[in-house]
Amino acid sequence: MTTDGPNVSATGSGGATAPAAREAGQGPLVTELGRTTIADSVVSKIAGIAAREVSGVHDLGGGAARMVGAIRERIPGSRTNLQQGVSVEVGERQAAIDIDIVAEYGVSVVDLSTGIRRNVIAAVERMTGLEVTEVNVTVNDVYLEGEDEGEQRESRVE
Repeated sequence: MTTDGPNVSATGSGGATAPAAREAGQGPLVTELGRTTIADSVVSKIAGIAAREVSGVHDLGGGAARMVGAIRERIPGSRTNLQQGVSVEVGERQAAIDIDIVAEYGVSVVDLSTGIRRNVIAAVERMTGLEVTEVNVTVNDVYLEGEDEGEQRESRVE
């Protein structure tokens, strides 16, 4: 992943910037009144939610991450980890995002990854003002209808 280069300015749609900040090549996060810093966890949560919104995404994360997530969800009072399967590199003005997914069977992986990229870029740029330089999508598995039920039956038999 690549983030901030030497002479890069933000082009995200995160809101209006002061004219002096724009002329100095600074983005909406750096103005003459101060600097806004966005944590990696904020960007990864936004990206995770945006990716899950795309039709055809069954789940996020690789096999081990999904297994830990499934165990976590069985604990009373626990919540879904919205950052599962998402890793980010956040610079001063740019972010690069990697997303691991499980696709639903029958969905075009090309169309799905295009939709994920579009949704993630729009959400992150709109909410943070960061320019998203890349969204890398890795398809780790394909979900088949009824697959979870079969796995649960096998674990009960053992």
